[in-house]
Amino acid sequence: MEELSPQVQQQIAQFQAMQQQFQAISSQKIQMELQLKEVERAVEELEKLKKGAEVYKSIGTIFIKGNKGKINAELKEKKETLELRVQTLRKQEGKIQAKLTEMQNNIQNRITSGGPQAG
Repeated sequence: MEELSPQVQQQIAQFQAMQQQFQAISSQKIQMELQLKEVERAVEELEKLKKGAEVYKSIGTIFIKGNKGKINAELKEKKETLELRVQTLRKQEGKIQAKLTEMQNNIQNRITSGGPQAG
């Protein structure tokens, strides 16, 4: 097999860097989705409690007694924030995936044709 041109080598390096970026975004998305599920479960459990039930929230390594309504509002706000973040990460993931496919096709075309391609 002949030596790859510097342009193809550079495209491969860019492709690999974008793959790493894709993996980082995917990891962030998975973490956010897990946090979102935890918050959703907490909201569900909180709403099942009777009026006047004692509620505690975790702050660092301690639990502090709090107001059910206030804690519920905080959790719902956190849920909205996480939903927006997950949505943003999904969009970024989709855009990068499309770009990766385009880059991969371009690299393959350059390697098989043995010459530069537009792009």
